[in-house]
Amino acid sequence: MGLDAVNTATAGLRATQASIALVSQNVANAGTAGYVKRSTSPVAQGLNNAGVATGAITRNFDLAALKQLRLETAGSGYTGTKADILGQLEKLYGVPGDATALDGVLNGYTQSLQTLAINPTSAAARSSVVDAAQALATKIGGIAQGVQDLRTGIENTLTGQVQDANALLDSIARLNVQVQTAGDGGTRAALEDQRDQQINKLAGYMDLRVTSERDGSATVMTASGITLVDRGVAAGLSFDGRPTLTANASYDPPETRSVGTLIATLPGGARIALSDEGRLSAGTIAANLELRDTLLPQAQRRLDDLAAGLATATTGRTVAGTVATNPLTNREETTLDLSGMKQPGDRITLQVTGPDGASRNVILVASAFDSKPQAAALSDDATAFVQTVRITPGTPPSLQAIKDALGGLSDAATARGYPAAAVPSLDAAGTAGALTLSGGTGWRVVGGTASVTVPQSISDAQTYPEFALFVDGSAKGLFTDSLDNGAQRTGFAQRLAVNPVVKADTAVLTALGGSATGADATRANFAYGALTQTERTFSSSSGIGGLAAPYSTTLVKFAQDVIAAQGSASAQAQTIDSGQGVALSAAQSRFAEGAAVSIDEEMSNLIALQQAYTANARVLTAARDMLDTLLRM
Repeated sequence: MGLDAVNTATAGLRATQASIALVSQNVANAGTAGYVKRSTSPVAQGLNNAGVATGAITRNFDLAALKQLRLETAGSGYTGTKADILGQLEKLYGVPGDATALDGVLNGYTQSLQTLAINPTSAAARSSVVDAAQALATKIGGIAQGVQDLRTGIENTLTGQVQDANALLDSIARLNVQVQTAGDGGTRAALEDQRDQQINKLAGYMDLRVTSERDGSATVMTASGITLVDRGVAAGLSFDGRPTLTANASYDPPETRSVGTLIATLPGGARIALSDEGRLSAGTIAANLELRDTLLPQAQRRLDDLAAGLATATTGRTVAGTVATNPLTNREETTLDLSGMKQPGDRITLQVTGPDGASRNVILVASAFDSKPQAAALSDDATAFVQTVRITPGTPPSLQAIKDALGGLSDAATARGYPAAAVPSLDAAGTAGALTLSGGTGWRVVGGTASVTVPQSISDAQTYPEFALFVDGSAKGLFTDSLDNGAQRTGFAQRLAVNPVVKADTAVLTALGGSATGADATRANFAYGALTQTERTFSSSSGIGGLAAPYSTTLVKFAQDVIAAQGSASAQAQTIDSGQGVALSAAQSRFAEGAAVSIDEEMSNLIALQQAYTANARVLTAARDMLDTLLRM
């Protein structure tokens, strides 16, 4: 037997020992989180492949399964966060049908009005209406405050999540460097395990795309293509969270942003707002941003619309316009009586059609300041053209003020980039008592209404049957839906209160009006009808009835729709999260199939390695015996 055989056997023993050690390592770490099964394959070496050497250590896993696992991890973080917060939001409304839930408290208020209508001379019935109204205002305000508490909680959560994500990015970058400089395969594999664990944790916060480089490093990007880690360099994340959020706190417009912004500072110094729409689409951070900036503000808007409806139900009056065809132009014109349009917030709504036949609403909102364009989302129609029209409070708008507002509206639409055919061309003639609005070339005014606040103050109890029962609990007093100094409707749900004048003298609820004395059921019936029979227009921004157009229904039905919509959204989020949980579990199982250690498989490998070790040992034993024999000769 030659020395080649001895060398071959010796090399085989070393390779087998290394493989046995790797099997032992796999078995010892079978229950270690994040550990990926290792393997090695001996490689031939020497002349005519006469020897064998230990091969490189390989981590055994399915790359496609790992990518799917990260995708489902991000998805689960997103759906789980939404389901949790929307579930908490639903609880704020109470259990439908319960006396203390929103619908139960609203029913108590409407029933108290019915009772008063039957017994208008009863002081107890009048007090019951005030108590029920106060309970309703408290309930709506409590829910709205709960919405803002949820937003504030999310803001604080985002601060912590961004800090965690920042630490993970730094850790991934450091591990990239360590992987590149690892001195042996075992150390490198352990470092790669740690790096994958960090990336998987990061995937819970945001949707990622990971690329393996030839030098062993991993490039980490958001799914939208923003590079977060490039070899040993990580982007820095920052979040300027605010301690408390209110109904006025919003992400847009950027120049007046009053909520935190998530910024990624890239290695070159560029700053990108990851909190902008479309930058992150999955993970807990994306879900929290959507909840904070879209879903919870929409819930607030619904409550504000409900509160505004309650306030204007007994103070507002709608004046319908008269539509006629002008014989000279052969186009429709609308004549409106604007004599009651005396307070900021009173408004004109015109239905117009353009040259292309498309219909739009034009809304002019009374203001104590010069005419200027307003965001359509502040009106009942998020697709409308909205402009303020200047008035002197207590006096209807002048013809010139109306003309200025219409001209300013057209100028604003042009400045925003609307094509000429889509820019309203409207004109006005007449007086506030009979104002005629008409369209220019290609435009028609096919209808219109004026919405006015009849009482001039919270103490104006002489107006009949209109009176102020619900008012703005802040110093703003009478609710007129004004846009001056910020939209009065925004956050109104928290400020909704019962008129202190009515609290002090409940006889207002059944007053005959003017100088007449006595009591009757007119106001009680009027208030009850305004809740249950009169259809009102609610903002398309609330999402009830669709986002494309305003929604008309009774106030009681709107409240029921709000409760149903919130319950449906919560149930849907729970269902989606359950499905995502199944998808995540399947992805984890698929990855584990290739990456997890199988004790049975490792024991089988160990037996084979023991047999190989024994065979190599016999070769060395035979070589030793031969040498002993030769030495005795």
